[in-house]
Amino acid sequence: MRALHFADASSDYSEAQVVIWGIPFDRTTSYRPGTRFAPNAIREASWNFETYLFDHGVDLRDIKVADEGDMEEFGSVDEMCEAVEAQARKFQKDGKFILTLGGEHSVIPPVVRTYPEKTAVVVIDAHLDFRDEYLGLRNSHACASRRISEHVGKENVTVIGVRSIAKEDLEGADGLHYIDAYTVTEHGIGRVISELKSRYNGRKVYLSIDIDGIDPAFAPGTGTPEPFGLTPLDVKKVINSLGRNIVGADIVEVSPPYDSGNTAALAARLAREIIATRHPSFV
Repeated sequence: MRALHFADASSDYSEAQVVIWGIPFDRTTSYRPGTRFAPNAIREASWNFETYLFDHGVDLRDIKVADEGDMEEFGSVDEMCEAVEAQARKFQKDGKFILTLGGEHSVIPPVVRTYPEKTAVVVIDAHLDFRDEYLGLRNSHACASRRISEHVGKENVTVIGVRSIAKEDLEGADGLHYIDAYTVTEHGIGRVISELKSRYNGRKVYLSIDIDGIDPAFAPGTGTPEPFGLTPLDVKKVINSLGRNIVGADIVEVSPPYDSGNTAALAARLAREIIATRHPSFV
């Protein structure tokens, strides 16, 4: 049986430029659980692909990548957040590019808190996730964008692909920039990319990809599927446009129990697209 690590992540931690880790957590899931199984499902799917990305002229074997395995499973979301932030700070101290495999979206705000304040954050998501709390939890996956915004500032966050907003999301959301999926469909992802370039003007960007931002026709294996979403190529183009300005990234909310394998494969392919941006010749 193949060793369960991300394909081509064959470097030692000490020499790695990119560090992949999994956070198998889904205790605040509000509809379909199962994201705790995602990191290993994505790893397994990653072995399906060629190392050479011809459209970029990049061979992933030329990038030093280490897979540091998974965090332990935690009993509470607050306990998870504390441990994840501590580990992410170690990666930051060691100068690593962090690629996180969730897990639900609640695992990401503690990662973002290890980046400088005012870091630009681009979130791909079907949901605004801007509630102050959900079911009594401030660290719920339904609060992810709000917790992120509290660290970097609402003016530095853009959420792309939104098509589900609760009234509670809008309380305190003045100044948060989001682009709904209907606007993307009507005007094209090229216009969104132009807006991102204008808004962030070459700044460093953290990229968070909630797989439910992509239409469930392409990514059915997720906890809270929403129709009318982005296409995988839309997301690929966003990654490519941000390119070497990406300083860290994640892929979250893949739920293998509701997947035929296609969603995990898509997540693995997007992860490889993100890794490719670390190559000096990436274009």
